[in-house]
Amino acid sequence: MKKTYKIEVDCANCANLMEDTAGKVAGVASVTVNFMTQKMIVTFEEGQDPKTVMKEVLKACKKVEPDCEIEL
Repeated sequence: MKKTYKIEVDCANCANLMEDTAGKVAGVASVTVNFMTQKMIVTFEEGQDPKTVMKEVLKACKKVEPDCEIEL
């Protein structure tokens, strides 16, 4: 399953770091963060609950950029 989320990220470098960090979260098959469009596209592993996984993705992204917001 693939879903798109609105995200607030301050710079392209932070977007890349968040992409790397979010990609390591259990349940995430792949992730793309686009700084220009302020969107995060997440592909979830089979059988994963997107809401549960995205809570962990948000925690991971806040370690990179504490004021990060993802519209879940």
